[in-house]
Amino acid sequence: MRGPRRSEEELVVRRARWRIVWTTGAVITLLIVLVGAVAYLVTARAQDEQVRREVRFGAAHADLSRPPGCMWLYGPGAPVLPNAPVGFPLEGDLRRVRSTGEPVERSVRRGDTTYLVRTQVRDNGDVVQAVFDLRFQLADRGHLLSALVLAEAVGLVATAVTGLVLGYRAVAPLAEALARQRRFVADASHELRTPITQLHTRAQVLARRAAADGLPAAHRDGLRLLVTSLGRLGEVLDDLLSSAVLAAGPAWRARRRVDLVDLVRSAAAEEEERVRERGLTVRVDGPPFPLWVDGVASALRRAVGELLANAIAHTPRGGRIDLVLSRADGSAVLTVADTGSGFARGEAEGLFRRFHRGGDGRFGLGLALLREVVTDHGGTVTADGRPGHGARFTLRLPLSPPSEQAANGAFRAVRGRRAVVPLSGRLRPAAGPGRPGRWRR
Repeated sequence: MRGPRRSEEELVVRRARWRIVWTTGAVITLLIVLVGAVAYLVTARAQDEQVRREVRFGAAHADLSRPPGCMWLYGPGAPVLPNAPVGFPLEGDLRRVRSTGEPVERSVRRGDTTYLVRTQVRDNGDVVQAVFDLRFQLADRGHLLSALVLAEAVGLVATAVTGLVLGYRAVAPLAEALARQRRFVADASHELRTPITQLHTRAQVLARRAAADGLPAAHRDGLRLLVTSLGRLGEVLDDLLSSAVLAAGPAWRARRRVDLVDLVRSAAAEEEERVRERGLTVRVDGPPFPLWVDGVASALRRAVGELLANAIAHTPRGGRIDLVLSRADGSAVLTVADTGSGFARGEAEGLFRRFHRGGDGRFGLGLALLREVVTDHGGTVTADGRPGHGARFTLRLPLSPPSEQAANGAFRAVRGRRAVVPLSGRLRPAAGPGRPGRWRR
């Protein structure tokens, strides 16, 4: 059985915690990168300046027969050293300096090594070329870069640990506050339900007595409005209590297989009296076999009842409500369509927001709680409608995998109706006279 989904409050707390983790990690990582980049640039710049000073000094003043370390000097009377790099001196630079008298300094790569080469005219008129091997400076930079990368990796690990610790410590008060708020709403709703119910019942009795005793119309209208207001107050308290129970989480762990077809027919039967009073027609169209879903029967009944109650409330006298059940793509689908006032298509998503103001002016939680229940069961609910052309709500719930016992029971139940119903696949009526109740693939 699929485990319960996280409540909305748990998701809020979790998102806040991870936001702190990522923010802390990003800040610390950025600081490490900035510090490392500054250190690398400062080191590289210092090395470049030092090398240039050594090369310029060597080209201008060093003894040609005894050049400084990592440097080779080429000029009149300079001996050819055995460890001199191949490809030097650069004859083109020598000719250029002889013709212009201006020094030439540039980097040259030979093999796997980079050299800084400076060619200039000395005070005595000799043209000298100094070649400096940069391999050690470049190696130092590579070691520094490796150390910075290692420090970044260690910093990322430390950042993750620090972020988690800070996240848990910073979000703990928020989680506690949300838990206290949920407990307060549940306790207050539970404690207020009984007196509100008693007041509602008492107001109904007074309204009936007023009608029986022939009290003035103003008194009767006032009592009727009082009954209506208390009834709506009771509905709001029920919604608040249901919301608190839904957010608590553990109540949704005890799940079992529920026949959505039977549940919808039962919900429609419970509204028969209200439907009769409003002069409506309600039709339930479902398959002759169960549509099993995993869930909490009471919660699903509340969801279906809310869809039906919403349709009844917004359908004028003489209207029609159709509840159609089907199976599609591994899901049980319930469509509730009415011929009521409808709504603009741009308002469809707003209907599922908490305390959305409906056409009757009431702020409610019904459809918002409906979506929470359906989402908790792994399903979806959508709305569609047009002003003056009714509304259509579509509820989808994943079908429960058929067990052997359930499959046999469903097969025997359908055989008892003189029908052969496959447990999977699309169903359609079989053609032919005398077989109106049979189905085929």
